[in-house]
Parts: sequence; structure tokens; C-alpha cells
Amino acid sequence: MIVTASAPGKVILFGEHFVVYGVPAIVMAMDRRAVVTVERRGDEAIHIESDVGIAGTFRNDHYKPAKGGAGDRRILEPVRIAAERVLEDLGVSSGLNVSIRSEIPVAVGLGSSGALAVATVAAVSRLLGKKLGHEGIFRLSYEPEKFVHKYPSGIDQTISTYGGIIRYERGKAMKALRVKKPLPLVIGNTGILRSTGDLVAMVKTQRDENPDGFNKLVRKARDISDLAIKALEKNDLQELGRLMNKNQQLLEKIGVSHSELEKAIKVARKAGAWGAKLTGAGGGGCMIALAPQEKVKAVADAIRGIVEPMVVKMTRGGVVSLILK
Repeated sequence: MIVTASAPGKVILFGEHFVVYGVPAIVMAMDRRAVVTVERRGDEAIHIESDVGIAGTFRNDHYKPAKGGAGDRRILEPVRIAAERVLEDLGVSSGLNVSIRSEIPVAVGLGSSGALAVATVAAVSRLLGKKLGHEGIFRLSYEPEKFVHKYPSGIDQTISTYGGIIRYERGKAMKALRVKKPLPLVIGNTGILRSTGDLVAMVKTQRDENPDGFNKLVRKARDISDLAIKALEKNDLQELGRLMNKNQQLLEKIGVSHSELEKAIKVARKAGAWGAKLTGAGGGGCMIALAPQEKVKAVADAIRGIVEPMVVKMTRGGVVSLILK
């Protein structure tokens, strides 16, 4: 039997970083997906091959590269963790061949690792005869995300599992938001890689050193998220853009922005975007711009050269799995 599963990447519209401190985040699943294909093998090893040109085999705690070097183990490790988590949960001893291909840029805040974890859990569980529900997929995909992000908020696994646009607040049930029209979004990728875990830890240090000042920013971030939900429900995209600009100001204050992001944000607004901000952890990675549909191309063209533009739309579909043969 061969099984494939896919899960979407994500764009955080509001609430990144502040979500760790109880602020609701608003997150959109985008129409770029990670695809994982699995089959059993005769031994108990896990062989993983990625479309980025690396491959290797895990036997117990040993790694043998087949393409690339030993240092590439860290890239494949979260997929191994996800696969082994399913094997342990279902009480199955089996080797696996795992093939990965993804349309989601890596390490730039678009949820590539979360989508891979979710797709791996869905594919392996289906291969082993257990079609997990959304809750089970989310639960088992948390451990590989801890390996990648140290202190994962849970946003990436949630949106990759469920799709659509959601309100995510730690400790509370996820809420799907009803949006009448797709948001015309332009993503700008700086190509600057950074560690989400390190940035989250840096923000935590700020909070510990100045709790009163930080909590004021947390309250402002909550107000922005609450107003953004109302704007989404009314389909008031101009107001949504204005709130994105205010959210960006808060992210700059906590030091997670970057000069290249800010340059692209300024150019996007000048080209006609209602609003623009970084998305994800910051420190590089990506920015997003919300623009009238007739100005999307102009915004994408304007930021080209500063960042790599990518026009995306919302996808309502979360994780899906299929038996190929």
C-alpha cells in the first residue's frame, strides 16, 4: 500500500508572538501545500527523501545520509519524529519509506514544518489502517514541532490540520471564522532564514525584564486582534489593512522586525496596499500585503527586487490523505 497526504502552509494575519501570552491570533491557510507519501519497508528503518535534494535513513538513533551530508539530518529529523510518534501511538513496529515534496518555502514563517508534520502523521496513520481525526493529527504533530520551534504555539499544526481562517487562542478551542471573500494577499519573501525558537526566547526575555511595559503591548495586540475579527466578519478590508499596519508597529517595538521587511512593507503600502506587516516570527522571513484585487499585481511588482513576491489565496481545505494503491 502507498498513501499520500497533504497539508497547507499558513499566513499569520494578526497576533504572532503575542499569541504566546494569550492574545488571539488570526491565521489563514494558504494554497501552497506540503505532500508526504509513505509505504512500508521490509526492515524497521525509516528512509526519508526530500525534493530539496537530501535523503537519508534512520535506524534507531543512527542516521546514514544517502543524498547530502550528515548535517542534513536536522532537516529530516522532524519528519522522522512525526512518523515514529504515530508508530508508538498505534503500537506498531514497522519500517517506512517517506517521500517529501513541498510548495512552501522553508524557515520563513509560512508553516512549512507544521504542514510537513501534519501531513506525515496523516499519511503514516492511514498507511497503518487508522484514519485519525483532526484532534488526533494535531496531538501527534506537536512533538516534531517542538523539535523545530522549541516553544511552538500550536498555530501551525492547527491551521494545517483544519484549513480556512481561524481564531487561535492558547488554552481555548479553535474557532473557524466565516469570511465572505478571499483576501487578496501578496507575500514577500526576504529569503533570510532565522530561528523561530530563538526569536520567541528573545521576546520572552523582554517580557521577563519589563513585565509592565510588555503587558501594555499585549493589551494593545489583543485589541487589534479583536477589531480585526470584526473587520473580517464585515468584509471591511480597508479597516483590516489599517489594523495590519498597527500590528506591525507593535512587532517593531518588540524587536522582531527587520530592515528588509520594513523596506518592502513601505514600498507595498506606497504601491496601493491597504496594509502590510511581517508574518510569522520575523527577523527576516516574510511580509504580507493586503491590497485591492486590481492592485495586487502592482504591489507584487513594486516589492520585487527587495523580496520575492508570491500571490496567494485562502484554502478552505486542511489536511487530506489518499490511498494511492
